[in-house]
Amino acid sequence: MTEAGIEFFCGVPDSLLIGVTACIAENAAEDRHITAANEGGAVALAAGHYLAAEKPALVYMQNSGLGNALNPLVSLADPLVYGIPVLLLIGWRGEPGVKDEPQHLKQGKVTLPLLETLGLKYAVMPENEGEFSSLLQDAMEYMQDKGKPFALIARKESFTAYSPVARGVSDYPLSREAALRLILPFLVPSDVVVSTTGKLSREIYEYRAGLKEGHQRDFLNVGSMGHASQIALGIALQKPQRSVYCFDGDGAVLMHMGALAIIGNSARPNFKHIVFNNGSHDSVGGQPTVGFAVDFCAVAKACGFKTVLRADSEAEVQEKMEQFVAVGGPSLLEVRVSKGARADLGRPARTPQQNKEDFMEFLRDKMQEKGRKK
Repeated sequence: MTEAGIEFFCGVPDSLLIGVTACIAENAAEDRHITAANEGGAVALAAGHYLAAEKPALVYMQNSGLGNALNPLVSLADPLVYGIPVLLLIGWRGEPGVKDEPQHLKQGKVTLPLLETLGLKYAVMPENEGEFSSLLQDAMEYMQDKGKPFALIARKESFTAYSPVARGVSDYPLSREAALRLILPFLVPSDVVVSTTGKLSREIYEYRAGLKEGHQRDFLNVGSMGHASQIALGIALQKPQRSVYCFDGDGAVLMHMGALAIIGNSARPNFKHIVFNNGSHDSVGGQPTVGFAVDFCAVAKACGFKTVLRADSEAEVQEKMEQFVAVGGPSLLEVRVSKGARADLGRPARTPQQNKEDFMEFLRDKMQEKGRKK
């Protein structure tokens, strides 16, 4: 892409784009590649680059990220406003006719119609490398001529694998799953769990299944990355007699970090936020976040959280959870864990609709609203 004139890259990782994003991360200079907090921010970064360098940038994302990108695409980049060319590279999850997870099916159906509604010209990437080079050149000419974004739609096999040179990562003794298995026994039957999208929710599901427990206490948020904490807050406001736990990830918190300010200022004593920080987008390839460079505890404290704690070992998790379950909220516990997950990690056997119905029935049960009793 550099041969075509693309010199700046930014975006949010997607599993369909692992090959190309790994190559970019390995070869681009630090000031030429930014992993953005969310897709809208990436479009804005690209706009700033164009204003200063007078060259389009590449913004990569999963098609679910189009929701975040919509505002700057129509109110910043569109020719009716500033007319800023941006080359979008979009992973087509949920492509019709291709098996995928439930949270991607609707987005897969509406991806191309949405681009058409926005008036964004697009092309599904060809398999032939020569055809792709020609397409890329056409896209560059279109953007420069029209002052408009252009979208390349990547399918499941659009990019070959790329193995980057291993880079040092912060090494913490606990895996996320091991930390979960230490934390979940501290919760009592009346407690509510809302978990973020990705492997964390899958690990919670397998934990319950291994103990032959039901899954009704857990709202496993399979999509809408970054919004688990606001779902949990909505529940906490309506169910003040229950402790509501949000199990979150560093990438998800960073994506919509303003949610911490809303939670802190809500002053809900029954809200508990646990952030599993492994410094990576673990569910889409392990690309790094700035999670270890951000002091989540300090941010939460500044946003009005009553108690903030941090743990990164088995002993610390046990010690901090003893405190955490006893204090009033809003409270936050950051657990720093190692990157990665089991290769044989399964997926929930129940559909999102079934999970929703079981969870709502659990919330209706007045017998559960008796406070924390062991």
